[in-house]
This record gives sequence, C-alpha cells and structure tokens, in this order.
Amino acid sequence: MADLLSIGLSGLSANKTSLAVTGHNITNVNTPGFSRQDTIQATRVPQFSGAGYIGSGTTLVDVRRIYNEFLTTQVRTSTALNSDVNAYLSQINQLDSLLAGSTTGITPGLQRVFAALQTAAEDPANIPARQLVLSESEGLAKRFNTIYDRLYEQNAFINKQLEAVTDQVNQLANSIAGYNDAIAVAGANGQQPNDLLDAREEAVRQLSEFIGVTVVPQDDNTYNLFIGSGQPLVVGSTASQLAVVQGQADPLRSEVEFISGNSRQGITSLITGGEMGGLIRYREDVLDETLNSVGRLALSVADQINTQLGQGLDLKGNFGEPLFRDINDPTLLTQRSLARVGNSDGTANLNVLIEDTTTLTTSDYEVEFTSATEYTVRRISDGQMVSALYDDDADPDTPLVAAPAPYDITSGTPLIFDGFSMNVAAGTFAAGDKFRIMPTRNEGSYIRSDLTNAQELAFASPLKAETSPANIGNGTITQPSLITQINIYDPVAQAGLENSLRTAPPLRIVFTSTTDYDVVDTTGAVLSSNTIVPGQNNTQQITAGIAPDDFTFDFTISGRPETGDNFTISFNTNGVSDNRNALKLADLQNKTTVGIDPNFPATTGTSFTDTYGDLVERVGTLTSQARVDGEATTSILKQATDNRDSVSAVNLDEEAAKLIQFEQYYQASAQIIQVARSLFDTLINTF
Repeated sequence: MADLLSIGLSGLSANKTSLAVTGHNITNVNTPGFSRQDTIQATRVPQFSGAGYIGSGTTLVDVRRIYNEFLTTQVRTSTALNSDVNAYLSQINQLDSLLAGSTTGITPGLQRVFAALQTAAEDPANIPARQLVLSESEGLAKRFNTIYDRLYEQNAFINKQLEAVTDQVNQLANSIAGYNDAIAVAGANGQQPNDLLDAREEAVRQLSEFIGVTVVPQDDNTYNLFIGSGQPLVVGSTASQLAVVQGQADPLRSEVEFISGNSRQGITSLITGGEMGGLIRYREDVLDETLNSVGRLALSVADQINTQLGQGLDLKGNFGEPLFRDINDPTLLTQRSLARVGNSDGTANLNVLIEDTTTLTTSDYEVEFTSATEYTVRRISDGQMVSALYDDDADPDTPLVAAPAPYDITSGTPLIFDGFSMNVAAGTFAAGDKFRIMPTRNEGSYIRSDLTNAQELAFASPLKAETSPANIGNGTITQPSLITQINIYDPVAQAGLENSLRTAPPLRIVFTSTTDYDVVDTTGAVLSSNTIVPGQNNTQQITAGIAPDDFTFDFTISGRPETGDNFTISFNTNGVSDNRNALKLADLQNKTTVGIDPNFPATTGTSFTDTYGDLVERVGTLTSQARVDGEATTSILKQATDNRDSVSAVNLDEEAAKLIQFEQYYQASAQIIQVARSLFDTLINTF
C-alpha cells in the first residue's frame, strides 16, 4: 500500500508540474521571443522483489525549452538585413521625390531659364523679356538652395538618429551582459534557466534591429557579441559602449566610435546591418555624392552663364556683368577645405579655387602633407592619387603640363587637380597634417542670382561688320564671332582685352583683287593679307588688337567681291538689337560643359540637363532597387519568423489539449491514492 501511495503521489507531482508548465505557455502566448516549454518524464528506479522488478512511479527530469538555434539565427540575421534596407529606403524615397519633383527639381528650373533666354533673344531690347530672365535665374538659384537645404536636413537627421540608435545599442548591450551573468549563475545547478534564455534571445534580436551582430555561444551558456570587423560589444558579463562623435574629417558628419576600457576606435565604415548600417550606407553611397553632384552642377551653371555674359555687351555698351555669384567669392574659398582634428596647427587651412568647372568630379579629396610645404592629393571616391597639372606658358590654347608629386604648397604656379587649385589660407603645416577638400559639396547652398538690372544682361556681341555702300561686287560678310575668351576671373587680363576690343577696331577689309584682300588698321597699316575663293563660303580668322591683349575673331565672306570693295569690322557701340551673345547663352542648354575628362575631351562630358538627368536616373534606380530589396527582406524575415514560430511559438489549441490531458492524468493519479487509502482502511478495520 505504501508503494501504491508513493506511485500515486509521484504522478500527482509530475502532472501538477506539467499543468503549471502548460499554463505558463498559455499565459506567455503573446510574450515576444518566448519559446514554449515541455516537461520530460522518466520512471523512478524500480524495486526488486522475488517476482522481479516492480515500478515505483514517475519523476520529472527536465523542463525543456523548445528551441532551434539555426532558425533563431536566421531570424536575427534577417532582422538586421531588413532594418538596414528599411532605414536606407526611408531616406532615399525622400531624395527621389525631391530630385524628380516638378516644384523642387532642377530640370524644370533650367528649362524655364533657357526658355526665357530664347524669348529675350527674339527681341533683345525688350526690357520685360530681360526681366523674365532675371526672375527665372533667381528661381533656379533658389531651387539649388532648396535641394541643398533638404539634403543637409537629411544629414542632420542621420546625425541625430545615429545618437538615438547608439543609446539603444548601449542599453541592449548592458542588458545582454546582465542576462549572461544571471544565466551563468542560474545554470550552475545543471539546469537551463529557460525564461532568462528567452529574454536574452529577444534582447539580441532587438539589438539586430539597430546594428548587425555576430553571436558566439560559450560553454557556460553565455553569449559573446561582435560588431563591425570583430569588435567585442559583449563578452560574458562585460559590455563595451558605442559613442557618436563629431567627424574628424567633416564636423558636420557624425561618426561612431567603439569604446572598450580606455581605448577608442572609429568604426563608422565597418558597421553593417541594422538601422545604423542602413543610415551610414545611405549617407556614404547616396547623400554625399548627391550633394557633390548638385554642387558641381550649380558651379557649372554659374560659371558657364557668367563667362558667356562676360563675352558680350549690355544695352549701355558695357561688357557683361555676372548673373550669378562669383564661383570664387572670397567667402567661399576656405569653406571648401576642412582641417582634420589633431593637425599640428589648429588654425591652418587651405583656400580652394575652382579653375575649370568642366573637369570637376563629384568626389571629395584628402590632402596629406609629407613635410611643412609638400603634399599629396588623393581622390576619395576611388582612392587614387591625383596628378597635378599646370600652365607652363602664357598660351591658353596649349595643353596643361603634368607636375611630379609631391607638390609644393608655396609654389607660385597654380597646380590644378581635377579642375581646382589650392593655396595657403592661414597657419603653418607639418608632416602628417590632413585636410578634406570638398570643391563642390556646399555650392548648391552658395549659388545666388546677383544681377538686378535687366539692362545689364549682355546679349550683344562686341564686334560688328558693315558693308561699304560703295561696293560694286555682290560679296557679303557675316557678323564676326570673337574666338578669344575674355577671362572674367582675372580682372587685369579682362580689363586689358576689353580695352583692346574697344580701341583696336575699326578694321577695314579691302579687296586688292577679286580674290585677295588686306586687313588695314586705323593708321592704314596692313595687318595681314588673305585670299578667298570667289563664289564659295570662305571662313576667315583674323588676329588684331593691342599686344599683349590681342584678340582673334572669325567671319565668313561669300559671293564675288570686286577690286576696291571693302568691309568694316568695328566695336559694337550700339548693339541694342544685337542678340548674338543671347543666342550663345541659349545654346548652353545643350552644350557639353560638365564632367569632361581632359584626356578625352571630345568624347566625354554632358550638358546641364543631361547631368541632372543622370543624377535623377541614378537615384531613381537605387530607389527602385531599394524597394525591391525591402520587399524581399520583409518576405525573408517573415519566412524566418514563421519557421521559428512553427517550432518554438505557443499553439493555444495544442496547449489546451495538453491541459485536458494532464488534468485527466492528475485525476487518475489521485484515484490511485484513493485506492491505496481504501486498501489501508480495509486492513485497519480487519484488525
């Protein structure tokens, strides 16, 4: 009877625990990360009797956690990937809408400016048409400014979000380290602390939403977590920290540092996965290049339009004033260079001047000094060292010459790197000093329309041709086109050439025969003698002017001039109705002016609209790909979660059936005890 009672009691105990475990499963059906549990029973050691071994009941040997490490790792990895893509997608969606929008994009603004120029060219003396050019130019500049502002708002958001995510990472790392300690202590008795293991697993999953982690299980059931290229975020019960700091190369870009003890390591470029990885990937792959692309286009538009205006005359007969702000405004030069934190002289900086907007790239550059005066330049986008070019003579038509590295910052000859040059702004330099050069980064913010007087738009060409009324032949001459470029960025050279254009003409083209003519200046001196083929279009090129500011122009003579016929080339003092320079301004819309490789100038480069179109297309392609990636990673995450839940999640129907089952087992065990009691009562009553 005692044996029977012991067997019944063992059944009561085992089934009561099974009922408790089942109830625990049911009440935690909605607990994140909970893995259902199950009881494992075994028979007690049997008792030997003369008839053999007689069972002595049951016992619980384990409360098992239904868990699959492979499926849980899949969920963790899929979570990190999905969070990365979603963070990237949320930012690039905004950028795509901004660049392609009809009210915010650059292309509509460019089209309106050039449409206004076409209208003004049809009637160059029309003041309202000229005023429309100024209004549309101001609107275009504001579009650049707006895009820049929105992009820097994104940059500021990323900085703040990195701080928020870092706080979450640090909290979860400390929490996981605490779980590790508790699990190690609780597991010292040889049994698994199931609920603690689930809580830690959920904390690791949440951590994967913010940053990609590698989990390495240890023999004592603790986890070691690694990020980046192997930085130990959690080792046992010790957690390291992340910190967001001001960027050394760019103070406006926050960077992430790994802190372990007294050591700090920059790991921004090493972080992958999670929201943090997605934000950093977007900033490096899309945001920075977009800022540089927009800035390069702003520089090119301002430079090309200003330069072309400088080749013409306004309604007052003056050479053209710039429409947009000077691309080398003194207030901008030092803004293109950022000194790295820790340089030998904290006040030292460089001036960066734009020399040729057609050869600018969308990359930033790193300047590193190898001595107090010598330096090298590395293009950050491809990591290549950049060779310097310089002008070894005064002829603007000859190609630039390559200079050997390293380069001397004190050299009086401007060295040109991908369209820009540098000189000392302030301070002194030492070996190891570094500077981040950003020729185009902020130019979208700096562009503005400065011209306010519509009469100062230079739509006329500086030279004009007239036919003598005494000519007897049927020869004709086209209006001359100035070939020599007026350098609007060199005041001395500009003034000299403009004065030469004003004072050197008029020039007379006098035919000494039906095929030959002389070019005669105001003193009667013959400057040159030339020959034409009567009846054909004869393009002629003449050089005249006051040395060293002489200039070259061309024209075409057609028909059949007679001996003594003459034409006059003079300064266009009354070019009110002249639209030749306005037409050249309008032609800039389709002219190749951006991204020209100096080694292959004839086959490289794009126009304003094509350059911006390429940017919009690139961002649109990346956005489309990100959307596809988002759908794919969401599906992968759902599949991984479903697979994990199919093994570990609580099924209420299954648990309800177990509840009934264990209740019946419990009642049956109680009945065994009742039988033992009845037998005992019968025995007592017998005596």
